[in-house]
Amino acid sequence: MEKACNSHYHNQSLLLLPLFLSLLVAGLAYPTQDAQSQIISRFQQYLQINTTQPSPDYQSSTQFLLSQANSLSLESQVIEFVKGKPVILLKWPGSDLSLPSILLNSHTDVVPFEPSKWTHPPLGAYIDEGGNIFGRGSQDMKSVGMQYLEAIRSLKLSGFQPKRSLYLSFVPDEEIGGYDGAKKLAYSDVFKDMNVEIVLDEGLPSTDENYRLFYAEMAPWWLAIKSNGAPGHGAKLYDNSAMENLLKSIESIRRFRASQFDLLKAGLKSKGNVISVNMVFLKAGTPSPTPSEAEAGFDIRVPPTADIASLEKRIEEEWAPASRNMTFEFKQKVTPHDDLGRPLITATDDSNPWWTLIEEAINKANGKIGKPEILSGATDARYFRQLGLTAIGFSPMTNTPFLLHDHNEDANARKLQLCNLIVVFSTLLQFLNKAEYFKGINVYESIIEAYTSYIPPGRDGVSRDE
Repeated sequence: MEKACNSHYHNQSLLLLPLFLSLLVAGLAYPTQDAQSQIISRFQQYLQINTTQPSPDYQSSTQFLLSQANSLSLESQVIEFVKGKPVILLKWPGSDLSLPSILLNSHTDVVPFEPSKWTHPPLGAYIDEGGNIFGRGSQDMKSVGMQYLEAIRSLKLSGFQPKRSLYLSFVPDEEIGGYDGAKKLAYSDVFKDMNVEIVLDEGLPSTDENYRLFYAEMAPWWLAIKSNGAPGHGAKLYDNSAMENLLKSIESIRRFRASQFDLLKAGLKSKGNVISVNMVFLKAGTPSPTPSEAEAGFDIRVPPTADIASLEKRIEEEWAPASRNMTFEFKQKVTPHDDLGRPLITATDDSNPWWTLIEEAINKANGKIGKPEILSGATDARYFRQLGLTAIGFSPMTNTPFLLHDHNEDANARKLQLCNLIVVFSTLLQFLNKAEYFKGINVYESIIEAYTSYIPPGRDGVSRDE
């Protein structure tokens, strides 16, 4: 890493100074140096547990999380809906058990990595001189799981008592679909007994100062299109070969993809409101006496606002028509609608008090919020939305490059060289070195306090403000 202080990093450092001073003026309590070290150490321990797919060490991660729950005096249980794939449920009981509960969800597994492409060992939780914490899962999403726990730790130390019960779920297999984790939990009797009203799950980092809040997400459709046709000699011109038919489909899909890009570039639709189509594989057989075969695969992401019937008709009649000797198969087809047929969308207006509360809580913690978004990827939140529940995607990371599933994933990925500010504020910059992680804990404190204290207007004559 370049150690010299260039103008870009110097400017970024200067931008942090007003934020730092505003936090001091606001009187937000930050942990002591010793407490900060312990907080980071616990995060490092979690990162160092190898929960990489396809063979995650769930036994070690479960033991670690249960030890954290025990240190916080949280109720805990481990459920294996599928053998070897534990769902960990932690509970902080509220004082009014008649009120519906809050669920903070996170997943324990992470995606594979290529060690040679990383600056530091991906399971080492290495912290460089800029305070950047390297480790697979530091963005997606072990950071969030630990921030939940650290926020609870801070609230308990302050003497806060929630009115609503707060649940934390640490689920397996999100990175391979979540079918044996969050989906099993969402449709279980255990979940019914939890009486959950609002779920928080993961979001995406923001490259600027505004936190990103997600009210819906795009549904993944993994489509394979297959073409059949007789091979022929290279000296012969002939129609309807497998490759020729497949190329016609690929060109049709390319035109559709370009039309979606045009809508995006013209500002007529946002990224979360266009249908994304990416070709992911192409394979074909060799000439033989039997009919040849060609196949292509496409990763399609469908927003909940899309006309599903029209897209299905396009696939059947234009992209893979039987008239051209073509067939298609969905390797995965996630519905963008809930169990009642409604689009999987969480309201972002005054009709949804949970959205208003999270905005107020983030602002209270000196955070800024961008425009509500539809998440381009798929998360476990979809299973809870399918039940008709309010679910919001949020990962408290600002000024951070989007490195989920990338090389050198780190929790504070903007490489800030604090330069001259270190000389001036050398005794005060500890939380700035790992600013995003500590800021995220403060934000979750604010959210948990607001959510677990919320009483609907008119209930027992108590207003929300009271």
